[in-house]
Amino acid sequence: MVELIPHGVYLLGGNRIVTDPAGLPSPDESRENTIAYGILRAHDVTGGKGRKMRIRFDAMVSHDITYVGIIQTARASGLESFPIPYAMTNCHNSLCAVGGTINEDDHVFGLSAAKKYGGIYVPANQAVIHQYAREALTRCGNMILGSDSHTRYGSLGNMGVGEGGGELVKQLLRNTWDINAPEVILVWLEGKPRKGIGPHDVAISLVKAVFENGFVKNKVLEFAGPGVANLPIDFRNGIDVMTTETTCLSSIWVTDEKVEEYYRMHGRAEAFKRLQPGDCAWYDGMIRIDLGTQESMIALPFHPSNAVTIHELQAHPAQVLAAVEEDARRRYGDKVEVNLRSKIIDGKVVADQGIIAGCSGGTYDNLSEAAAILKGKSIGNDYFTMSAYPQSTPVYLATTRGHIAEELLEAGVVIKPAFCGPCFGAGDVPANNGLSIRHTTRNFPNREGSKPGQGQISLVALMDARSFAATAANGGVITAATDIDYTDEHAPYRFDDRIYRSRIYNGFGHADPSVELRYGPNIKDWPVMYPMQENMLVELAAVIRDPVTTTDELIPSGETSSYRSNPLKLSEFALSRRVPEYVGISKRIQAEDLARRKGATPEHLQKVLKIAGADAKDTSFGSCVFANKPGDGSAREQAASCQKVLGGDANICYEYATKRYRSNCINWGIVPFTLAPEAEFNGKPGDCIFVPGLRKALLDGKEEIDAQLITTEGSISPLHLYFTNLTAEEREILADGCLMNYYKNRRK
Repeated sequence: MVELIPHGVYLLGGNRIVTDPAGLPSPDESRENTIAYGILRAHDVTGGKGRKMRIRFDAMVSHDITYVGIIQTARASGLESFPIPYAMTNCHNSLCAVGGTINEDDHVFGLSAAKKYGGIYVPANQAVIHQYAREALTRCGNMILGSDSHTRYGSLGNMGVGEGGGELVKQLLRNTWDINAPEVILVWLEGKPRKGIGPHDVAISLVKAVFENGFVKNKVLEFAGPGVANLPIDFRNGIDVMTTETTCLSSIWVTDEKVEEYYRMHGRAEAFKRLQPGDCAWYDGMIRIDLGTQESMIALPFHPSNAVTIHELQAHPAQVLAAVEEDARRRYGDKVEVNLRSKIIDGKVVADQGIIAGCSGGTYDNLSEAAAILKGKSIGNDYFTMSAYPQSTPVYLATTRGHIAEELLEAGVVIKPAFCGPCFGAGDVPANNGLSIRHTTRNFPNREGSKPGQGQISLVALMDARSFAATAANGGVITAATDIDYTDEHAPYRFDDRIYRSRIYNGFGHADPSVELRYGPNIKDWPVMYPMQENMLVELAAVIRDPVTTTDELIPSGETSSYRSNPLKLSEFALSRRVPEYVGISKRIQAEDLARRKGATPEHLQKVLKIAGADAKDTSFGSCVFANKPGDGSAREQAASCQKVLGGDANICYEYATKRYRSNCINWGIVPFTLAPEAEFNGKPGDCIFVPGLRKALLDGKEEIDAQLITTEGSISPLHLYFTNLTAEEREILADGCLMNYYKNRRK
């Protein structure tokens, strides 16, 4: 189904792949002929063809977990008005899991900000963030920046990038997104999917093939090939949004008459432009996908890459599920008891719940085919339940007009409004040890809402909507949609924007400085963050040896999202489901540093400083997290900002899982140290690391430094740390203590 070609290829005339460079321009020259580079260079303010790019975007999007913090940061940094269209959707905090007025206070704040600064405000349950962007903001050849990791619109000819809030603040202040010129990977599509195969099947296969080996990490995926023409737009969108799970930087597709029709149907015909690679385009690698051989897939807990075919699962259920149980034991020890093999009934795996939701699942085509499969059938009145969330009100309206909603309801499916909650554990959390199958984007541990630290665990597997409609029709027995016969006779989707015209506030270009921002009692300003001192001393408050640490483990999703506008309250949840003692340790370290700043250095800290040979006056003391590979998953900046609020000064790792998490660390003044791949790190919680002369080294452009590991027993050993690939601006941000301080210092 998926073949990786780990060497460069030329694409000639958009249809011929060659590897022999004889007589052809150089790779560097020919890479400029990719669609990706055509768009990137058009947005690069340097105006050249160098290896560094400084990008300005055409539009931005945020949701209600992130936009309050972004606006608060930008306001503190001198924001006057939004310079580009900035849409604020309300699709994450639509359900207040902790009660009270917290969520609606954030929404009122968002509307007041849209009026004051000239923004676009999308009320709760009108659309999930990425569907609104597809319907209203995308344009062929444009770039959109979003404070959500699944900001992907390449299938519509618009490059999307998901980053932390700090990068959006930079754009609001007319600064740039700075990257190294990326490599580009050709994703060559061939063939046509069989009936019953959906976008999630292809996407899961792609993620399985490239995630663990890092084949596309921080690269741009460019989709082309004869198979593209065989995919409807919703199918393309469903694959494209899942490219985030490959850890690629962004994505872009060739555009054709189907994309043209999409823009025409949405009343934006002028947004279409045909995008094709140049006559001779170079790609740094290639992925060949044969759509015709694609199987129905299931991604088992705890990652979209942990995938097998549904036929393989049902052929060897005990073996496959035992591997998941063993993985859970490695992660959680005896905190929870996972018994997935109890789901095997009469030799087949049976699910407890099915969910179609969000930017990947709630498309018109997915709901249409699911309804066709379930028409005249019932999901039953036993333990299995099923819910569907159309991804926008226009999609919901179309499902009602086309009898899709009617057929789903008659089958026992519960239809709910546009909401991203099932993707991050806010609602629809299955019972303890429940197996939920979902057409959503992620199935990371802790993300579905369970709390292993309290003995609660639920398991999420990803499947395409077609296959779990077949599953629902089969009493919950996991079934491949390719194994059943059905016909989808529903009418094609037709977009109607009357609901949007009635409800969405579009104030771009009409900022009104006289409008007062409306604050609820939970919306708080950021606490004081101190600039870097000459020397840095950090104590390891958490040491995580897992191969990969997700942002959902660094700051849990679910009910904590209700506190996103209160930095101090939210920080109480940092690492709570992975290292519960982290917050208490960090607070103690922070209190000791505050005492030091007041001239009353605690005895414990005096001892460590003496061992290091450091002076308390010019040596800061903060907390530090070590993880092998942190930051996979969400773009939520709170994974870093909560560490900073608690006095965090550094992360140490072998590799950052994503650029966006590393960017978040930098923008919050957390030094992103790395170790050499062959280095052995024996630090444990309570050990300290002394980094002398760090501030000067940073500002002098150094990329590595000698440090000391000081154990709790008082022994010292050398440690060599790296801080490579930092721009001059990023070095100043770190020296100033955070992005807000950086901008404040330059306004004086």
